[in-house]
Amino acid sequence: MSKIRVLLTDDHTLFRQGIRTLLSAEPDMEITGEASNASDAVALARQVHPDVVLMDIGMSGMSSFEATRLIRRERPETRVVFLSMYDDEDYLAECVDIGANGYILKESPADQLLTAIREVQRGGSFLSPRLLTRLVDDFRFQGHGPTRQPRLATLTKREREILKLLAEGRSVKEIATAFDLSVKTVEAHKFNLMRKLDIHNKAQLVQYAIQKKVIRLPEALN
Repeated sequence: MSKIRVLLTDDHTLFRQGIRTLLSAEPDMEITGEASNASDAVALARQVHPDVVLMDIGMSGMSSFEATRLIRRERPETRVVFLSMYDDEDYLAECVDIGANGYILKESPADQLLTAIREVQRGGSFLSPRLLTRLVDDFRFQGHGPTRQPRLATLTKREREILKLLAEGRSVKEIATAFDLSVKTVEAHKFNLMRKLDIHNKAQLVQYAIQKKVIRLPEALN
């Protein structure tokens, strides 16, 4: 029986080592590559042709979402399971939109990760049970509670890029130069993303970007 070929992507070495040890003990699985960032994952996927990619959702550099788009575009048969610390429905919606096949919380027990890998390899999908329960509850009470906040997934790719740069403190003029756009075009993107997210000032924009892990706060020095 051929083994499920898994490419593991996570920026924490100890976490990767733990997953590698777990999967190595399974007779039907093997780690065919490891990457510490999304761009390396794309390059490795082209080389090792994995069946399943385990993709950390929050890494510096290229976004995990963009990497998943590229992998799925180039190899539609490759399945992608996101690993996340956050039971955030915005992230889940984005993952579904880009064609991911699973979303599992990092706090999940090991047997759930193994089940997720096998399930997506068979052509199915997998969500962490806790997140699935929340989605069912949301569906059950849809229309009977407060209006849901707008989702990050409603933004275009360019709007998300500009959101990130604005939250990092870049000016509209600097962003226009970086993307070879006119200042007027960047202002239009800024207006649209703030309207979609119901954000009215820079402080709210930065707070939203931190909350949704669009930007990451620097780790405190020991």
